[in-house]
Amino acid sequence: MSQDRDDQAQHPTQMDRQRRMLMQGLAALPVAAGLPSVANAQQFPTAKVNTTKLAITDTEVTVGQLHSATGTMAISETGSIQAEQLAIDQINAMGGILGRKIKVIKEDGASDWPTFAEKSKKLLVNDKVACVFGCWTSASRKAVLPIFEKENGLLYYPTFYEGLEQSKNVIYTGQEATQQILYGLDWANKEKKAKTFFLVGSDYIWPRTSMKIARAHIERVAKLGKVVGEEYYPLGHTNFNSLINKIKIAKPDCIFAAVVGGSNVAFYKQLKAAGITGAKQFLLTLSVTEDEMTGVGGENFAGFYSSMKYFQSLDNENNKKFVAAFKAKYGPKAVIGDVTQAAYLGPWLWKAAVEKAGSFDVAKVTAASPGIELKTAPEGYVKVHENHHLWSKARIGQGLPDGTFKVVAESPQLIEPNPFPKGYQ
Repeated sequence: MSQDRDDQAQHPTQMDRQRRMLMQGLAALPVAAGLPSVANAQQFPTAKVNTTKLAITDTEVTVGQLHSATGTMAISETGSIQAEQLAIDQINAMGGILGRKIKVIKEDGASDWPTFAEKSKKLLVNDKVACVFGCWTSASRKAVLPIFEKENGLLYYPTFYEGLEQSKNVIYTGQEATQQILYGLDWANKEKKAKTFFLVGSDYIWPRTSMKIARAHIERVAKLGKVVGEEYYPLGHTNFNSLINKIKIAKPDCIFAAVVGGSNVAFYKQLKAAGITGAKQFLLTLSVTEDEMTGVGGENFAGFYSSMKYFQSLDNENNKKFVAAFKAKYGPKAVIGDVTQAAYLGPWLWKAAVEKAGSFDVAKVTAASPGIELKTAPEGYVKVHENHHLWSKARIGQGLPDGTFKVVAESPQLIEPNPFPKGYQ
C-alpha cells in the first residue's frame, strides 16, 4: 500500500499520534558532528550550490528512489523504500537541506536488472536528480553502475554485498564481505565448532562471489575446515528437495546460506518439512532479516542464525526511537531488517555531506563524505571510510518463533571496511 493510501486510511487521532512519534524520533536522528542543524536557502543561493544543472530550485531538491516494488525481490526491498521515505520525511520536518525540501521521484526496478539500468538513466539524464537511493541485489547495482559513473550520478546503496568494488559514485551503507562473511564464519567455527560447511546460494553475482570468499576463508586463509557441498539456484526458485537430499547425505556442521528474495520462503519451509530445524542443524545465513521473516515465518526459521550488522531488537535508545517512528508511520506490525536500517542511513549521510560541502554538486558531496560520522544511527556509531564504505560492527542474531532475532554475538570494535581483502580475489 502506498504512503498516500496509508495516510488516507487512518483516523485523525492516529495521524496525530503519527506526528507525535515523528517528532519524538527527531531526538534520535543521525546528526553529523560539528555541522549546523538548520540552514536556509538565502545563505546558499541556488547558483552556488548547484553548478551542474541538477533538479534544484530555491525551495526544492529532487532525488530518486530506485528499488523493486514488484517481483521476487519486493519482499526484501519494500523495507528500504519505507526507511528512505521516513528519513526524508524527518529531514523535511527539520527544514530540509540547505533550506530546501526534498522531493522524491520513485521508480520500480521490478526485480529486473535491465529495468534498473533503464530507470537509473531516466533519473540521472531526464530527471537530473541530485542523488539516488536504491538497488538491493549486486546484479542491479552492477547494472546501474556504468550509468552512474558515465553521468556522474551519486548512488546510496544499502545492501550487504560481496565487496571487490569501490566507486567514486557510490556510498555503500551496508556491510562488505570482511564485515559480514568472515566475521560470521569465524564465529561459527569458534562458538559452534563448525568444521564442515555446505554452501547454498541464489545464482547471481553476490551469492557466488560471497561463497568464493567463504570457501577461500574456510579452506585456505583461516583454515577453518572444508566445504562439503556447494549449490546455486535461480532467483525465484521454489523447489529445494534435491538440495535437501544432498544436505542430508553430506551431514555438514554448518549450512552457510545466501538464498535471496522470495526463494527464502520455500527454502526454509521445505527445510522444516524435511526435519532440518534449528534444534537439529546449525545454519548461518547472510540473507534473512526481519523483512524476509515476514514471508518465511518465524516458526520455519527458529533456531537458525543470521550474520548482520543490525537487528530490530538492538537494545539502545537510538534504535528504540527509530523503531517507534517507523511503526508510527507504517503500522504496529511493520518490521525493520538490516538493509532497511542501512537504507535509512542513506538520506542522513547525504544530508551531512551536502551540508559539509555547502553544495549539491556530486563531486563536492563525494569529496566531503569521508570522515562523516553518524553518532546516533540506530545500529550505533558509524563513520564513512575513504573507500566509501562504513565502519560498523558485526552481529549474529538467532531467529525466534515470533519472527524476531535475539542478538547472541557482537564484534567488540567497529570493523574497518576492506572491500579488497588480500588472499580472497
